Amino acid sequence: MATHPATLGRFFEDYVVGDVYQHPLGRTISEADNTWITLLSMNTNQNHFNAHVAEQNPITEGRVIVNSGLTVAVVLGISVLDMSQNAISNLAFTDIKMSHPLYAGDTLYAESLCTDKRESKSRPYAGIISMITRGLNQDGDEIISWRRSVMIATRASGIGQNYFPDAKTGPLELSALVSTGTNGVAK
Repeated sequence: MATHPATLGRFFEDYVVGDVYQHPLGRTISEADNTWITLLSMNTNQNHFNAHVAEQNPITEGRVIVNSGLTVAVVLGISVLDMSQNAISNLAFTDIKMSHPLYAGDTLYAESLCTDKRESKSRPYAGIISMITRGLNQDGDEIISWRRSVMIATRASGIGQNYFPDAKTGPLELSALVSTGTNGVAK
């Protein structure tokens, strides 16, 4: 029997410069998502919530456009599992480019290219990964892109590992369940 510990994401050693990481999750953006982020961020540009005003905008084809803050947040979130699940710190976001409108009902996907990898000079338990990340809609249109650098823990650091608690009743074991009949199997 093997126990697979609670581990997510990559550590510094796992990245390869030049590799592309296609992030596994997509996220369909709803009208409610756009309304909530617009209200929470106090973004008063009516192109995000007023269909009558948005009809006059030639860039958005007359449709309400998704708040770009939401677009950044969702694409960043989609990339975390592969690119910064074990990050200690974000170091830089640069060159953010909005290249295509995003609308309610569109689905965002993301992928990242590892552009650089180096050991930290001041923190021996970490390294620095640089990447380009882009978000695509369901049709393959590039919606957004940026450059980003993050400090990532090394596997040897132990950071982000071994946090799962030991059960006071002991480990789960199939043999114990079968002998007591608690799994529905007759003794």
